[in-house]
Amino acid sequence: MSRPLPSDLTALSATAAATAIKEGAISSVDLVSACLERITEREPEVGAWAHLDPDLAITEAREADAQLDRGDDVGPLHGVPIGVKDIFDTADYPTENGCPIFAGRRPERDATCVAALRAAGAIIIGKTVTTELALLTPARTRNPVNLGHTPGGSSAGSAAAVADHMIPAALGSQTAGSIIRPASFCGVYGFKPTLGLIPRAGVLMQSHTLDTVGVYGHSIEDVALLTDSMAALEPDDEVSFRRSRPSLLATSRARPPVPPRFAFVKPPPWSDADPEMQAALEALIARLGDRAVEIEIPVLADVIEWQRIVQLAENAHYYGPLLDEAPQHISAGLTQRLKEGRAVDAQTYLRSITGREPAYRTIAMAMRGFSAILTAAALGPAPEGFAITGSPIMNGLWTYLGMPALSLPLLEAKGLPVGVQLVGLRHDDARLLRTGRWLADAVTGQG
Repeated sequence: MSRPLPSDLTALSATAAATAIKEGAISSVDLVSACLERITEREPEVGAWAHLDPDLAITEAREADAQLDRGDDVGPLHGVPIGVKDIFDTADYPTENGCPIFAGRRPERDATCVAALRAAGAIIIGKTVTTELALLTPARTRNPVNLGHTPGGSSAGSAAAVADHMIPAALGSQTAGSIIRPASFCGVYGFKPTLGLIPRAGVLMQSHTLDTVGVYGHSIEDVALLTDSMAALEPDDEVSFRRSRPSLLATSRARPPVPPRFAFVKPPPWSDADPEMQAALEALIARLGDRAVEIEIPVLADVIEWQRIVQLAENAHYYGPLLDEAPQHISAGLTQRLKEGRAVDAQTYLRSITGREPAYRTIAMAMRGFSAILTAAALGPAPEGFAITGSPIMNGLWTYLGMPALSLPLLEAKGLPVGVQLVGLRHDDARLLRTGRWLADAVTGQG
């Protein structure tokens, strides 16, 4: 290891932990045990976990250590504990989707992306809490930065568990803002790749147009490593793509050939954003000088509405049968949402779907000469209380467009974390992560 190990192993990032295990500086049992101790200590307050099996995790860690002792070839995440949002099928844990309808459900096999994590050597330490059917109804998870505030949703447990150093990294998903917003609220790195980069088979579907698998970690290298380990063609999913791609991890570590330029964008909801957060973001733009230029993209107003319509209609398609079969197990808020989705007429839905490609071309043209869009990751810091998980409006437009997005924990407002959101062109995930690394280093004085 180039750096000394921390006395508390839970402070290790996923990439640092993987290196330490391979080099024999620590064992997988050491790390998994430290994480389990942290979970035991903090879980009563944070509430990040839906399912845990400490004995299974330790057994798998021992086997990971035995493989190294035998000199076996190992994967890039060998022996590293990972949390998985409870909408991803897992053969050795229940998958209950945050809903009583699925209580006790035991899938026969892992989701494709979970199987890929295992193949890379990761140890699935447990399932993290999600909101009801991965939508807006708040879950029991609290924000570990301030327990009186929401961690966001729907990947609440994954973001909170990483932020509280219960685990080095975790798996989440985003249909509107379910990765980027919790990352911003909890002060961790969150990455929503290009739509279709990570396979979705075995993941609860709420919108085939929007659902995207993503990750949380303590560094850009972490989210790059996890994404590299899962990215693959999924022939049965029309959003998956056959494309040669560079290593995200290697590219994220590289120096950009020229310093990045940022398109600073204030989407229409900017007027509703927290003033202290606005000031912090505008101070960052001023610090970047001529490396950041504010631009306007008028079509974003339409995009926000199109995303809302598409998600409503497709939610009703996938979850409507659950409401018909077991209305007593669906919350009042979700019931109303599904009724609204069923009321969307075909013409409105089709207009909302067909607007996507022309809008993307317009935005791609506006981004010419820029490395990434720079904007807010949420309307402000995590709201106090637990009645809502916060608005996803600053994220849903980029999700609708299928563009990769990254939240970097670089700012603060009201004493709470605020993420900087970077957005890249489709399939340009590697450059987006490299750009994010450059920005993080510039802000922290490491560049």
